[in-house]
This record gives sequence, structure tokens and C-alpha cells, in this order.
Amino acid sequence: MSSQERQQKFVVITGANGGIGEALCETFAAKGYNVIATDIQDAAKSGLQHRHYVSIDLNRFVADEGYGNNKTAEILTLVGESKLHCLINNAAVQILGGVDSLSRSEWQTTLNVNLQAPFFLAQAFTNKLEAAKGSVVNISSIHAKLTKKNFVAYATSKAALSGMTRAMAVDLGPRIRVNAIEPAAIKTAMLIDGFKDKPEKLEVLESFHPVEQLGKPAEVAQLAHLLAESSMRFMSGEVLSITGGIRNVLHDPA
Repeated sequence: MSSQERQQKFVVITGANGGIGEALCETFAAKGYNVIATDIQDAAKSGLQHRHYVSIDLNRFVADEGYGNNKTAEILTLVGESKLHCLINNAAVQILGGVDSLSRSEWQTTLNVNLQAPFFLAQAFTNKLEAAKGSVVNISSIHAKLTKKNFVAYATSKAALSGMTRAMAVDLGPRIRVNAIEPAAIKTAMLIDGFKDKPEKLEVLESFHPVEQLGKPAEVAQLAHLLAESSMRFMSGEVLSITGGIRNVLHDPA
């Protein structure tokens, strides 16, 4: 490997095949990063602007240490002698259900994917990230602070992820910066598909935001890139909201 190759910047992005994940891959690739995209599917979707793709089942990554070690080694082989500048924990599952209906398996899967996998991935790549004076960016959610019925597992996992972000930033000190982003409704294909039988409700959701629109995946990606940049050394342990102002709205049905 040449000295130029060793100096290349690498980023690992989980949940790469989702709407925000695709935007993250495109944004970081456009900024000159070598993107290692990961998701549970066997192959990446066509058109993503990244050089590498690793299929990872994050639930199994947490539950099966041998599997986790193998996947870690696969990614580290791709990084090679280069430094890993950023880990973006974007992958998440959203299993809906209330306190009286969620199964143990659903609860554990949610925590494994949304909370424990980000921790163990950061742990696995600590040495590489430290060598680059790099950072971890966790994609949390507005549900970390404000939620609604049947989101108890998802909201719990995201609240814990935001809290873990702060704790990790303290624990890792000057070695690795750790920050998080808490988006509100982002206009992904998955979100739009959820309103295909009730488009009028999507319009209501948009208008409820003070900016009268939903967020764009690219906006989340641009914020993640800003947090990842080495010039932002004083930015650590922060949890930034990107909500179109909706977290300031008091909904009074009267």
C-alpha cells in the first residue's frame, strides 16, 4: 500500500441501504472519504457512491461474539494500514408495540441493533479511530426525548443511545470525539410509503412542523459530515436536534 493510500480517510456507515444511509454514503464519498457501507442485505443497492460493502446482521453481531469478531476483521481488512476517521451508527429497527404487547425477542432485538451494536462497533474500532483522532456519530432520534404510543422500545433505545453518546465522549476523552444527531421526521422512501393509503396525513405532518416541511436525508448527512470533520475538535459529547422546530411545538387538542 502506498503512502497516499495509507493517508486516505475511511468512514464506516451502518444502515447504508436506508434513505438516510444512502445520503450519508453519497455525502461522505463526495467529500473524499472511502466509504465502507454496511447493512443486513447481501448486496448493496445499485447507485450508492461507495467503494466497499459489508453485509452485517447487527442483532447477530451483538448476540454472537464469534460472528461479531469476524465482521470486525472483515472491515479492518478493508481499512488496511489506513486510518479510520469516522464511524456512523445509523442502522436501526423500529418495532412498534406497547408495554402490554412487546415480546422479549422484539425488545432485545431493538436494544441489540439500536444501542448495543453502536457500542460494540465503537469498541471494536477504538484503536483505528484513535490513530486518526477520529469520531463517532450516532444517529439517534427525536424519540429520545419526545415520543408517542407504541414506540416504547424504539424510544427507550434512542434515549439510551443519546445518553451513551455523552458518556462515551467523557470516557474516550481527547482520543475520540463522540456526538449524536436526533432527527425528527425525515422524508425517506420508507416514511412516504407508510402514508401511501393516507396522503392527506402526510400533508398534515409536514404542516405541523414550523418550517412546514419534512427533513431531507441530505440535511442529516451534511450535519454528520460537519461533526466528523477534524476541524471540529471542540465538538464532543453533543446531541444535536434537527427537527424543523417541531420539538418546540405544544400540541393542544383543545
